[in-house]
Amino acid sequence: MKFESPLFDRIRVKPDEDRRVRADAPTCDWKGCECQATHRAPKGRLRENEYWRFCLEHVREYNHSYNFFAGMSDEAVTKYQKDAITGHRPTWKMGTGRRTGPDLGEGAHDPFNMFREFAGGAHWRPRAERTEPAGRTVRNAERKALHELGLEAGADKNEIKARFKLLVKRHHPDANGGDRGSEQKLREIIQAYNYLKSTGIC
Repeated sequence: MKFESPLFDRIRVKPDEDRRVRADAPTCDWKGCECQATHRAPKGRLRENEYWRFCLEHVREYNHSYNFFAGMSDEAVTKYQKDAITGHRPTWKMGTGRRTGPDLGEGAHDPFNMFREFAGGAHWRPRAERTEPAGRTVRNAERKALHELGLEAGADKNEIKARFKLLVKRHHPDANGGDRGSEQKLREIIQAYNYLKSTGIC
């Protein structure tokens, strides 16, 4: 096969130059330039999705002097950067929305009582009103086990046992017509109770 053959370029992985003719490429938008516009550059703030078409030499020159914040004061730039964190969408402080129906006490709205089991049911109190048992340090594992049962750190043995029996009845497959959907939750409840028993709390 000859090196000058047109078939030789077809079997190479990559030709040494792009031989396709690009007649449809626009000319550079730079004043007085007749080169092909191979690159685009943004027109600036307040002109989103609008671009200049430049050749390589002029797009480099344009980018070197481009400043998105040109004409803005320092305060306006700071505000723009702060708003960019949320995508320039409005935000509100938590707990400032209108509340209706049964309320958990700290602005959390739970009209269907979905979180009562995890929040300790009727024994739930706002964090500011919760009391830790005096004279005893509560470990994180113990706190987690009590949370799994829906209880606080100050729960006594009788509360823990009663809560455990209630949750086992609720999540056992026999109580749910053989449905094993909450079997994993039942395992977690049993593990939490066994941990509390091993520490001598209940």
